[in-house]
Order: sequence, then structure tokens, then C-alpha cells
Amino acid sequence: MTQAFTPEDAGQLVMVDIQGKTLDAATAAFLREHKIRAVCLFRKNLGTEKEVRQLTRELREVMGPHALIGLDQEGGSVVRATFLPQAPSAMALGAAGDSELCERVGAAVARGLRSIGVNWNFAPVLDINNNPANPVIAERSFSERADEVTRLAGAWMWGSLREGVACCVKHFPGHGDTHVDSHLALPTVDKSRAELDALELRPFHALREIAPAVMTAHIVYPQIDPEYPATLSATILGGILRKEWGYEGVVITDALMMKAICERYGYDRAAVLALQAGADMILAQGSLEEQGQSLRALREAFARGELTPAQGARARDRLDRLARAYPVSHDDYDGAVREADGALMAEAWARGLTALRAAKAPALHAPLRVYVQTDVPTDMVSEAGPTGAQIAGLFSGFADAEIVMLDDLLGLDWSQVPQDGRQTIVASTHRMRYGAHAGQWRPDLHLVLWNPFQALDVQGPTVVSWGYADGALAALKSWLQGELAATAASPVSLG
Repeated sequence: MTQAFTPEDAGQLVMVDIQGKTLDAATAAFLREHKIRAVCLFRKNLGTEKEVRQLTRELREVMGPHALIGLDQEGGSVVRATFLPQAPSAMALGAAGDSELCERVGAAVARGLRSIGVNWNFAPVLDINNNPANPVIAERSFSERADEVTRLAGAWMWGSLREGVACCVKHFPGHGDTHVDSHLALPTVDKSRAELDALELRPFHALREIAPAVMTAHIVYPQIDPEYPATLSATILGGILRKEWGYEGVVITDALMMKAICERYGYDRAAVLALQAGADMILAQGSLEEQGQSLRALREAFARGELTPAQGARARDRLDRLARAYPVSHDDYDGAVREADGALMAEAWARGLTALRAAKAPALHAPLRVYVQTDVPTDMVSEAGPTGAQIAGLFSGFADAEIVMLDDLLGLDWSQVPQDGRQTIVASTHRMRYGAHAGQWRPDLHLVLWNPFQALDVQGPTVVSWGYADGALAALKSWLQGELAATAASPVSLG
């Protein structure tokens, strides 16, 4: 028999973040007082591996047996636990095109997460990146083709679920065709339902039976719901996902603190609208006061009848079911298994390396000049890009490689590049597209280590690594030294 749901149980439907690498007394008291059962960890919370295990043990003790501890460990640029074997980006796996490899990588990611007490991974991404100007998805997508996204993401998901970590596919109903980052503003995708059915919705529909959870997109689809973004839309969540498709897994919002939501609706109103629309849990990041706004709003909504006890109980039951199926554990992850997973990640990065326009490695004795940005700070969605020093290390085997460090690669003035016989290499380590001025660049070799669509901005021989983790850099160095062939095929159109 389902236990009655009261307004005081509203915290069961809220996932919060915490401020430090340890669980302080005030935060523990806050979690207990509000009956919170879910915490999302970010880079700011992750110290050493030992410290993370201790933190998740304490969270599990405070939140109880149905605790949900989540983070974003997609692979590529979006990883939080960087001390674990780092998986390739989705698009690197898309370039390799091997579903068995995807399943093995998904399983390895889950083994690492399970060992540190994380039981819910906000991955894989089902967005179809068919828009080269997309500022936030890019290499996080498996492909520009719906069937490939379904095939490869589904395999990745099976691997994770088999190893005991819940997945959460995102961002429903699709973030791949946006020009705006919803962390900064509210995107609009002006497509009909038929157009969405033909592309964006296809992976979500195909994988709905095996996906234990879905994360919503802060995007307005005016031809479907002209008033509310998907996160707050009863037409999209309650209508398409719940009623039409019959989805009974967990629906969680993307972070309500993102400007697409908080600046228009506020933490309080957005929390209520999301649950009314069909979500089971809201992701309420921020200070304790900001999180408290969401909690108070939900309690008051349940007390006033804007949200019903039946809605609360149904959402709680779905979350309980998820937590029972994927409990928090702290498995051993040392020795041969971890070593094998590290080798798997290196293999997967290497298999995704892609050469465009007849790119060839320079001779080891050739004089080179390499332009690279000194540092690329984190944008709080992705990890910090590789340093210029790391890129310089790629050329340690060359007899004469001059490394030119720039504060901002976008400021490279090609008219000032010396024409002295050195081969010129541009190594891109940041996410942004270059812009029109890069059309004047004429490098002998273009190395794209992050956003693959930069390959459209600069004509000439190009190598795309789809990311910059250690495995990606090792594969690129092996290619530069003539030890590895770049045989993969781009899963997106790069001209």
C-alpha cells in the first residue's frame, strides 16, 4: 500500500547540490530537516577519490536507503570525476561507430561511478546535433543522424545499466538544433510535431522502454507549446511523454538555476510548474536559501491543492523504484579491472581519431610552428580545456617545433604569421567557433581538440580528436609521430 504523501514530504521530490567537498553539519541538518533524498555532485564537490567515497557514504547515511547521488559523467568534456578512467565523448564513439565499443565504455563508466558511491549518471545525451552553430551540445552528441544516436546511445546505456548505475537520457525533447545555450538564455526551436517526430524525438521514443530516467530541456517549442519551455510544459511532459508514450520512468528537470528558467519564472514558481507538467523531481541548485525557495513553494502548493497527494505519491514511488533498482554502493575498483578500463578508454579515443582533407602527420625532422591558446578555463558546464603546455607536449618528439602561446586563439592574425618555411599548425583547445575572420587562416595542419565544427571554419588538412582527455591527447600524439592511423569517419557533416 502506498504511503500517504503530505506537504512535508515535498523534499523527496527535490535534488539539491552542496557547497563543499565534505558534508558539513549545517548541510546535513538541512537534508534531514527537509527529507531530501537526492544530491547532485559537481566538480566543486570532488576532492580525492578517497574523499569522494567518504562524502557519498555520509550522504547515503543522512538521506537513507533510497538515496540518489548523481552527477554528469558523459565522457569527453563533460566529466566530473576526472580521477576515474575518462571516457571518450559521444561523438568520438560516433566516429568509431561500434555499438559493442559503446556498451563496453558505458559499463566501464558505471563501474567507476559505482565505486565512489554514485548511482545516477546524467548520461547519455540523446540530442541529435544537426546544427553546427549549437553552442552547448556539439561533441556531446553521438551523431547528426537519429538512427545512429539511438543505436550507439542505447548500447552505452545497456552497459551502464548492466553494471548497476542508472542512466538519465537528455535533453528531452531535443537540444541539438539550438543557437542558444540554455544556461544563458531561453532557446527556441520552431519545429512542428511532425518535424520533431522525424528527428529529435526518435531516439527518446525508441529508447523509452529501457531508459530509467529522462532529463528535460529548457527550450520553447512554440508550435507545440507557445507558452512554456519543455521543462514546464504539461503539453510536452504530461502529454507527449507521459500520456501518449506511456513513459513511467523518472522525469527530472535540468537545473532550475539556469537563466532560461530562473530569470523568467523564479525558483519557486518553476518548481511547481515542473511538477504540474509531469516531472517527478526538480534539480534545485544554489544556496540553501535558493533551494529553500523551491522547497517552500512545493510544500505550499501541496498544502493549497495546486499539487495533489496523488501526484506527490506517484512521483515518490517512481523515485523509490529507481533507487531500489540502482542502490548506492562502494565497490572496490583497484587492480586489473581498473587497469583494463583505462586501456579500453585509450583504445576508444584512438579509434575515434578522424583525419579530414587528406591530413598527414608532418615529418619528425620538419621545422614547425604551432599556435595554441595558453589556457582555456572551465565554463562550468565542461571541464577546463587542455593547457598550451599539454599541447606543446604533443610535439616533444619533433626536432624543431616552435610553440607560440596566445592569450586568445581567436585573436590570431594570419597576416602576422611568418612565411619562413616552417610548417604552420593551429591547435584549437576551446569550444567556441572561430568566426568569419578565421577564413583567412591557411595552416598546413589544423588540430581540432574540442568543437568539431571548427573544421568548417578553416579550410585545409584537419585532424579531429573530439575531445582533450588524456586518451585523446595520447592518440593524437601517436598520430603526429606516425605511429597511429586516423581511420574513423565523422558522424557529422564537416564539409
